Amino acid sequence: MSNELIQNYLPDMINYQKDAVVSKTIIEKKTGTVTIFAFDKGQGLSEHTAPFDALVQILDGEAEIRISGRPYFLKQGEIIIMPAHEPHALKAVENFKMLLTMIKS
Repeated sequence: MSNELIQNYLPDMINYQKDAVVSKTIIEKKTGTVTIFAFDKGQGLSEHTAPFDALVQILDGEAEIRISGRPYFLKQGEIIIMPAHEPHALKAVENFKMLLTMIKS
């Protein structure tokens, strides 16, 4: 998938909703998933862990992603990997959309 396609097409597949986190699964296989999320400003996901590495690409806006207590501020076009079994949390600094890719094998 080209970067142009990701930046121009994927963000339009999901809309922001006031005071909410919205998700849409694009691919769901036993070997992994690809999901788009839209976070309204101030919304987030509380600290948790996952059994697999997760790649996050910011499609729009700005997010604070905490991994093992360390904050990372990401904007459109930036990518981060949240390692398996490491506690992480996400919060919308402003409205943001992300592509989450989890590979299970």
